[in-house]
Amino acid sequence: MSRSPGHPALAPFGTTIFAEMTALALEHDAINLGQGFPDTDGPAPILEAARQAIADGRNQYPPGPGVPELLDAIAAHQRRFYGIDLDPRAEVLVTVGATEAIAAAVLALVQPGDEVVTFEPYYDSYAATIALAGGVRRTSVLRFPDFGVDEASLRAAFSPRTRLVLLNTPHNPTGRVFTRAEMELIAGLAREHDAWVLTDEVYEHLVFDDAEHIPMATLPGMWERTLTISSAGKTFSTTGWKVGWISGPAEAVTAVRAVKQFLTYVGSGPFQPAVALGLGLGDEVYAALTSSMAAKRDLLVGGLRDAGLQVAVPEGTYFVVADASPLGGADGLEFARTIPERAGVACVPVSAFHDDKAAGRPLVRFAFCKDDAILVEAVERLRRL
Repeated sequence: MSRSPGHPALAPFGTTIFAEMTALALEHDAINLGQGFPDTDGPAPILEAARQAIADGRNQYPPGPGVPELLDAIAAHQRRFYGIDLDPRAEVLVTVGATEAIAAAVLALVQPGDEVVTFEPYYDSYAATIALAGGVRRTSVLRFPDFGVDEASLRAAFSPRTRLVLLNTPHNPTGRVFTRAEMELIAGLAREHDAWVLTDEVYEHLVFDDAEHIPMATLPGMWERTLTISSAGKTFSTTGWKVGWISGPAEAVTAVRAVKQFLTYVGSGPFQPAVALGLGLGDEVYAALTSSMAAKRDLLVGGLRDAGLQVAVPEGTYFVVADASPLGGADGLEFARTIPERAGVACVPVSAFHDDKAAGRPLVRFAFCKDDAILVEAVERLRRL
C-alpha cells in the first residue's frame, strides 16, 4: 500500500472555508458576501495601462525582483505616504500577490520550532504557512465587539523562542485598525524578544473615519527588523492580477527573494507596469476609492443592524463582523452553512480563523466590496429571517 499523499503539516487545514461557502452560494443562487473580492473594476487608467502593456508585448517573464518602474513606484509610494526611504533595487521585491509575500517571508525567516506570534482571528493563510515552515503558532485573541489588543494576552504569547510577529493592520477579518499605542506595544515586545515583524498592510488605503494607518516600519527602532507587505488587489480592486510586494532591510528582502524564486519565480508581467501607474495616481483617486468603500460599509452595517444582528463597525478593510446570536446563530458555522438556503445570502464563520473556537463561535463575516444594489438586496433578504 502506497504512502498517503499530502504534506502532514497541512492535514488540519483541508479545504478553505471560502471554497465551502462559495459552493453553497452557487448551489442556492445566493448573494456571496463571503469571499472578499470586489464586483467592480478599478480605475480606468490602470486597466488601460494593462491593455497597453499586453499590446506592447510585455507578456514574457519580467525581471525576478519586479519590473523597474514598479520597484520605483513602490519606493515612491512609501516615501509619499509614510516618509519611508527605500532603495528600490535592494529593498523591494514584487510578488504574486500578498499571499506569496507572506509565504516566502515566513519560510525565509522561520525555522522548525521557532514561535510566531499573531492575532486571532487571522487570515487563514497565516496558520497554514507557519505550519509549512515548521513554526509554532502563538496567538493573542481580539474579542468582539471592539477587537482591542489585550496586553496581558499578547505578552503571554511571547517567549524566548519567539522568532517572528505576523501582524495585519488594517485587520482582516475584524476591520480593526490598530492604534499607535497598540503598535508601540507590539513593537516594544518585538524589540525585547529580538523578533522580526512581518506586517501585512494590504488594506492600508481602506481606512475610514478618524482611524489612522500606522506602518510598523515607521516606529522607532523598527525599520531594521520589519518587513512590510502590500498589494494592488485591495487598493485598486484588481484582486485577480495578483500583484503584491514586500519591502524592508536589504538582507531580509534578499532572503525572501531566495525563497520566492522557487515558488513562482515571477508573475503578473503586463500587470506590473499598470500597477506602477496606479501607485502614482493623485490623492483624489485614493480618496474616491476610500470614500466609496466607506459608503458601502455604512450601507451594509445599517442593513445588518436592521435585520437584527449585532455589528462591530469596521475602521478599515472591506469586511464587517456581526454576532448572529439574535437570529438564532449561536453557532456561526451552522448559521453560515444554512443562510444561503434560508435567506439567499452567503457569509463566512469567524471561528474558521480562530484557534480559540469559543471566541469566534457566534460571529460571521460579511464583505461589503460589492455593488450598492447587491448590498441592498442582500440586506432585504436577511431581513426576512
